[in-house]
Amino acid sequence: MHRRRRTALALTAATLVAAPLLTACGSEAHPGAAAVVGGDRIDVATVQAQAADVRTAQQDSERSVDLVTKSGQLTRVKLSGLIFGRVLDRAAKDAGVSVSRKEVQQIRSAAAEQSGGDEGVKTLMLEQRWVAPGQIEASLRQEVQLQKLAQALGADLQNPVGVQAVGESLTKASKALHIEVNPRYGSWDNKKVQLSTYKAPWITQVTPVQGQEPEAGA
Repeated sequence: MHRRRRTALALTAATLVAAPLLTACGSEAHPGAAAVVGGDRIDVATVQAQAADVRTAQQDSERSVDLVTKSGQLTRVKLSGLIFGRVLDRAAKDAGVSVSRKEVQQIRSAAAEQSGGDEGVKTLMLEQRWVAPGQIEASLRQEVQLQKLAQALGADLQNPVGVQAVGESLTKASKALHIEVNPRYGSWDNKKVQLSTYKAPWITQVTPVQGQEPEAGA
């Protein structure tokens, strides 16, 4: 895989039960919302459904007990990823960046070549990123999107200065979206572009076939 494709998202945080109300500005509340991003809701049900898909895939794995044990923070991981995806969409739009389905298929094919086929990709995405089979396309789309954003900014994601430049772009987009998070999930950190309860960096050097498992965290 090309060097620039070796940068992917690794979103980790802590586990959480379903939250009741999200208090936004003033006394306005958003029943059933896990977050509101740019005025659009991310429902608790959506977060739970994503987490449930991962749990189902984990249960079918030969490493099910180990995978479930290490992914106790799954609910927040999924919420953080959903919010980050919208921030990335905004930053990419501001930079004039778009991603085609062909580009996503290309990176998936490259990953399959390195991991012994598409089943290998599914296994490693599940084990390393807590991504269910049906979520792979969206995850890889974000990877391509992030790389193209860096290119549009003239930034090298292999260089700390480049990472900082992309981070500043994401922070700007994050602030513009006025993100509100249900207090039970924590709060959103615009500077780190992640949930406040998520201690890992917003970006880490991993690939679909050679990376690190998300940390369990505190």
